[in-house]
Amino acid sequence: MTDSKPTPAQDLLLHHRDARGVHRLTLNSPASFNTLSEAMLTALQQALDAVAKDEQARLVVLGAAGKAFCAGHNLKEMRAQPDLAYYQQLFAQCSRMMLAIQKLPVPVIARVQGLATAAGCQLVAQCDLAVTVDSATFGVNGIDVGLFCATPSVPLVRNMHAKQAMEMLLTGDFISAAEAQTRGLVNRVCPASELDAVVEDLVGAILAKPREAVRVGKALFYQQREMGIDSAYQLAGQTMACNMVHEVAQEGVQAFIEKRTPSWRA
Repeated sequence: MTDSKPTPAQDLLLHHRDARGVHRLTLNSPASFNTLSEAMLTALQQALDAVAKDEQARLVVLGAAGKAFCAGHNLKEMRAQPDLAYYQQLFAQCSRMMLAIQKLPVPVIARVQGLATAAGCQLVAQCDLAVTVDSATFGVNGIDVGLFCATPSVPLVRNMHAKQAMEMLLTGDFISAAEAQTRGLVNRVCPASELDAVVEDLVGAILAKPREAVRVGKALFYQQREMGIDSAYQLAGQTMACNMVHEVAQEGVQAFIEKRTPSWRA
């Protein structure tokens, strides 16, 4: 968390889409360590909504400018309005944005180039995949200012074991990039000079797979996680059956049988 002020709203978030359907969102408030101010949350929500409407979208890479990935909510902005209704609205806004990441029909990769703390760590945990530089650190240190990181705990405990998450939440201690990988918070750790190449490896691997299979797979993954095992297997079986009758799976299986490249990879 930080008490710095963000940059002007129009500069807060950079959004670029390439010809492959890869959307790159860049938090662009380095002076405030890319805090999730109201304006930043609004900009992120609008960008995610735009991706959801893009029928040709394939993937999102969420990165940041400057030394920090994201230092959480803007404390000075929060302190200026000590009102329960305001705080309820703010955290509801943040939760909607986080859930929008999960509800996107395409994967979201966090490109972490620096510090990720409090709601910034939450943002990393909420993404489907995460690649980080080896110098980055991660923490949910709201407890240091008397504020238990309740909303960050939601995706955090879904990324790592409960006792590991609880220790971070209760102590405010930071973990290294290597420890974040060991605990399941991030997928890959690399030197800063290799960050874009490692992210691109993941992007390329996902783009090589059919969009429809990725879409149904992502939706199923998060739905079944919240279910009991019987319901999870029922949903998973139905999902696989529907996926199997889709033309991409029919073509993929036939190509495997015929020992050739599927047409959607050509």
